[in-house]
Amino acid sequence: MDDARFSPDQASPRHVAIIMDGNGRWANARGLPRTLGHRQGAEAVRRCITGAMEMGIPFLTLFGFSSENWRRSSREVDDLMGLLRRYLQSEIAEFHKNGIRLRVIGERDRLPGDIVRLIDDAEKRTSENEALTLVIAISYGGRQEIAAAARQFAAAVAAGELAPEDIDEDTFGAGLLTAGIPDPDMVIRTSGEQRLSNFLLWQSAYSEFIFVDKLWPDFDKSDLEAAVAEFRRRERRYGAAAESL
Repeated sequence: MDDARFSPDQASPRHVAIIMDGNGRWANARGLPRTLGHRQGAEAVRRCITGAMEMGIPFLTLFGFSSENWRRSSREVDDLMGLLRRYLQSEIAEFHKNGIRLRVIGERDRLPGDIVRLIDDAEKRTSENEALTLVIAISYGGRQEIAAAARQFAAAVAAGELAPEDIDEDTFGAGLLTAGIPDPDMVIRTSGEQRLSNFLLWQSAYSEFIFVDKLWPDFDKSDLEAAVAEFRRRERRYGAAAESL
């Protein structure tokens, strides 16, 4: 790797979010059960976390399981929940050792009780770590998140606890599941698909989007490096004209 490509004087993404797409297609292309595709995807997660830490990216969000994924076959959902359960049981000690703080966002009430307990324990155990904040979106949907925040603010207004005119972008953002986490500078999606799929809809308003043809199980550190290099070539204007910045 050319170290100059990642020199400190170049703008780096503080928060990278990834839609990990293509596990099923990876397995189907090889005549394998979809479960094996998800297992290979878990290996790609490990590579990506390592790469993010080596590159000094402080926030990494991974879209692991959407609210819509509950519509998949009960067998595949059970396999995914089993993989998540084993991942939480096997990886948290390593996360803690490496200074990784885990945060999980999504509708926890739809998850099995033992997985919720594993998540709660992992978040508590790693809460003081600072090397990397790893956010995993599980049973997550961006529209659902926004609707839940809107209900929360509507209830506060109805109770006289908040005036409608006091609700601005910052206030609303503080009511989302990602409160305290910076918006993603860059959103990567693998598998060649080019859509958000209900992921971080509010938070991605000014994110740079990078679409990678590789299926998620084949994604590695070099792909993350290439995405960051592309990010650094872009000019982020946040709606302003270039000459006004």
